[in-house]
Amino acid sequence: MPGIIIDAHSHYLPEEIIKTSSFYHAGWMDIEGQLKMMEESGIDRAVLNYPTTDAHIKLSDEEKACRIYNDGLAKILKKYPHKFIGLGILPIGDKEKMLFEFKRCVKELAIRGISLASSYGGVYLDDKRFYPLYEEAQREKVPIFVHTQTINPIGFERVDDPLLTPVVEYIFDMTMCVSKMMMSEVFSRFAQVKFIFAHFGGVLPFLKDRFDTVYTMLRLRNIVKDLGRAPSEILKNIYCDTSAVKSKDILKMALDMFGPQRLLWGSDYPANKDIAGALNAVNELEISREQREKILGKNMQDIFDLQLTV
Repeated sequence: MPGIIIDAHSHYLPEEIIKTSSFYHAGWMDIEGQLKMMEESGIDRAVLNYPTTDAHIKLSDEEKACRIYNDGLAKILKKYPHKFIGLGILPIGDKEKMLFEFKRCVKELAIRGISLASSYGGVYLDDKRFYPLYEEAQREKVPIFVHTQTINPIGFERVDDPLLTPVVEYIFDMTMCVSKMMMSEVFSRFAQVKFIFAHFGGVLPFLKDRFDTVYTMLRLRNIVKDLGRAPSEILKNIYCDTSAVKSKDILKMALDMFGPQRLLWGSDYPANKDIAGALNAVNELEISREQREKILGKNMQDIFDLQLTV
């Protein structure tokens, strides 16, 4: 495998969060197991992010849940500083608490980025309550990773199914998140923020032509506001990860949508255990060595300004 490999999408949860959440088990805190997997797979470094849980509900304290997670994450980063990149979480219900925890993560805990959910109780990331966070992230050059919301995602009130909810609703919640951020011009307002979206930003690669065609039609009738550029031109400037996809055809669609400079390889470990399959899909693409190296690690290296060598 060429170059440096950085996993843009893996998960870790401290024991106290696992004990107070409904779905997650001890496998999600097995850092030693992850390190073994990384060594076997040739992965040089991995991003640890929050998969969204209901721990804050069971604890009846969003701020406490964030503090527990961030402190637990910081311990892992301190123990393995050259193996993991940490993404902290924030109590978004209160502006002052949100910004305080942001600064604590960045200034005290050696946490390099922030992890947000695609929505919170139906409120998406285009909402102006997040603008102060984006301003701070832009000022401090802190990337923002967006993970799918697992609690009451879009459509949950109509269909609650153990397979359809995670497969369909999680992904469409992400799709709506990115789309609303585009329509609210968040990406142009905070152009220096490096937004990273899991799972290709939802189903965006499938919607590229439809977004542009419908937008052009509606602009001719002055039904939709002028975004300045076609939707596909706006969306090609965000970052998206591959989230364990093994289909070369899906990867080709994502490359057409975002280009190799905006696509990040991610394992979605430990939810996904077929790391070799996810890596092989990228390695078997008919692209240049330089493009492959960008997807597998160089793009992430640039986002976090990592000084790594092969």
